Amino acid sequence: MVYPSSPMPKTASILRIELLDVKPLVWRRIVVPVNIQLPKLHKIIQAVMGWEDSDLHLFNIGGTSYGVLDDEFPDDHALPEKAVRLSKVLGSDTEFEYQYDFGDNWQHRIVVEAIGVPDLALTLPVCLAGENACPPEDVGGVSGYDRFREALADPENEEHLDYRTWVGGIFDPAGFDVNAVNSRLRAIR
Repeated sequence: MVYPSSPMPKTASILRIELLDVKPLVWRRIVVPVNIQLPKLHKIIQAVMGWEDSDLHLFNIGGTSYGVLDDEFPDDHALPEKAVRLSKVLGSDTEFEYQYDFGDNWQHRIVVEAIGVPDLALTLPVCLAGENACPPEDVGGVSGYDRFREALADPENEEHLDYRTWVGGIFDPAGFDVNAVNSRLRAIR
């Protein structure tokens, strides 16, 4: 029961993030405040997907691009993401895009599955579910990731040892640990 003197719970969004063009599908379901600023949403996406935040990114929401402007990759159509809240730019859209690493060109579809009052037991942001490991940073995009997985699966492949050394040992493409993801989320300020 909510009493008049108690603050109302904040509204939250349940978002499903899908990494496009990668098989099997890499996806995450997260809960974030609906009024989250885009720079913080970027950090959350990096944490839940397993990216290292070492490259540029863009959000495309309602036909407008938002990101961190950079002289190396000028985009005359992008607006600064700083102080932009998801709730203000989303409008009636239930889907938007997130692009990470313009060289590898990782495309993400983000679907707004629900907006409402979150379960009071949840500390936001939180990852509820997901499947499969995100590709390693700088693997060479979708085709590079396919080549990487093929080489790791075949000890006779001439690139097998090089890729194992590069990735630091074993890489499980089906690996996903929701507890590890939520631990990374708790570190975000």
